[in-house]
Amino acid sequence: MKTEGTLVLQRHEIAQLLTIEDCIAAVEHAFRVYGQRRAAAPGMLAFHAREGGFHIKAGFLELERSYFAAKVNGNYPGNGERFELPTIQGVIVLCNAENGSPLAVMDSMEITARRTAAASAVAAKYLARPESAVVTVCGCGVQGYAQVRALSSVLPLRKVFAYDKDLERARGFAQQMGSELQVDISVARDLARAVGESDVCVTCTTSRVPVLMKADVPEGMFVAAVGADHPEKQELDPALLSAATVVTDVTEQCAATGDLHHAVMSRVMQSSDVHAELGEVVAGCKPGRRSSAEVIIFDSTGMALQDVAAAAVGYEKAIAAGVGLWVDFAA
Repeated sequence: MKTEGTLVLQRHEIAQLLTIEDCIAAVEHAFRVYGQRRAAAPGMLAFHAREGGFHIKAGFLELERSYFAAKVNGNYPGNGERFELPTIQGVIVLCNAENGSPLAVMDSMEITARRTAAASAVAAKYLARPESAVVTVCGCGVQGYAQVRALSSVLPLRKVFAYDKDLERARGFAQQMGSELQVDISVARDLARAVGESDVCVTCTTSRVPVLMKADVPEGMFVAAVGADHPEKQELDPALLSAATVVTDVTEQCAATGDLHHAVMSRVMQSSDVHAELGEVVAGCKPGRRSSAEVIIFDSTGMALQDVAAAAVGYEKAIAAGVGLWVDFAA
């Protein structure tokens, strides 16, 4: 089989190759080396359009070889209703960082979904109470599925509440994921009530107003706020962040585009109030959960090193499995 040139990988091939366990391990390693300052700070560019926008995230990571990856994603929240298209679409270019050669071009949708969920799982491993067994997922789209699959790998889940503005989508989610994971999943009509009965809450919506308020969150809860990756998107009440222990993926990025951004703009927090970046916790440089009563929020805006790590694993597994199409762009 030819193994020279650039490997092109489609979404179904990524889904076939990249297990959530692989992704969690790769993302945890990426956070650890970043926390140890053994990886250069990743970069991001954002370009806003009328109905959405694009972001470019890029970074270097030393694994079995030195990798560079750049992801270009379009993020258009109205795509489903307007065009029957996914909210997020894009590609990742993976390169050999020693000589610059393009190793692979691959679909970014599956990697984005899985590495985002993997980050929540890593955060839950270090920040949720170990006995956490009840989860509320707010948002039952592609990311909701990925989040529950990932959390089931690190927590002893026995109950999931599924909440979505679209009741039928929540019902479909509960039926499919309940059968897949053999976990009790029920549709939540009242988000605040479901959260009050949970140990963990994941918000993965396209909301531009808070969906989770300070009064909704019980003592000891771990919240993974996933949806706010644009200055106009928001899921958490700023008062909730100011009263909780906040851990970010990249603090500067969260202050620009995450729920932290809204807390800063509301003047109830400063970036210096953030307890830690997740990499610092994973690396052991800063403590994770310090008491069972502590409310901890993980503000997740997506770190480029997650993409590098996941793309590298997908590429290496594709090589081993003989999957993908080889293209010589220089021919």
